[in-house]
Amino acid sequence: MESVRSDAAAQAGDSALTVKILVAGGFGVGKTTLVSAVSEIRPLRTEEALTEKSIGIDDTTAVASKTTTTVAMDFGRITLPNGLVLFVFGTPGQDRFWFMWDELAKGALGAVVLVDTRRLADCFASVDYFERRGVPFIIGVNRFDGAGRHTHDQVRDALDLSPDIPVIDCDVRDREDAKRVLITLVEHIMRTMSASRQAVTY
Repeated sequence: MESVRSDAAAQAGDSALTVKILVAGGFGVGKTTLVSAVSEIRPLRTEEALTEKSIGIDDTTAVASKTTTTVAMDFGRITLPNGLVLFVFGTPGQDRFWFMWDELAKGALGAVVLVDTRRLADCFASVDYFERRGVPFIIGVNRFDGAGRHTHDQVRDALDLSPDIPVIDCDVRDREDAKRVLITLVEHIMRTMSASRQAVTY
């Protein structure tokens, strides 16, 4: 991790440790909402209106009120109570924008994969992407109205996850809930890095 200065840290004369993380998942799962909820700065969005050209491509069945889609990325920043600064990048959800993922993933230490249990298969590609690249990630089960309640073990089994990957329920519209997701990810990253160092030592 590279130590750089955030605006607030620069004013205080201290350096701040920054971490780049990604928020991924299927179309309409809440990535933009999470980034917007936690960001302490005005979030950067690259959203475009859904048009007739997306008919048959973007499945809005479960998110009928959705009128825009992220075409490049979302970006926000949050400083945690311990002074750690998170640069949070939301990835585009549709297949046709996945060429952006490799660029966004450069330097990322971890990821949140958001899940809508009504459309669980939509997150398979995100899970596979981070597993293949060895990027630590957690699962955030976003609570949508009308979605059934599932245990963490049921979600874990459905996604064929290893036992060490955290699964957490959340409402990404709520700032404190969204922060809790990011803190869970940071803790998971730290455990993963510690385990890797121990493995190298032994």
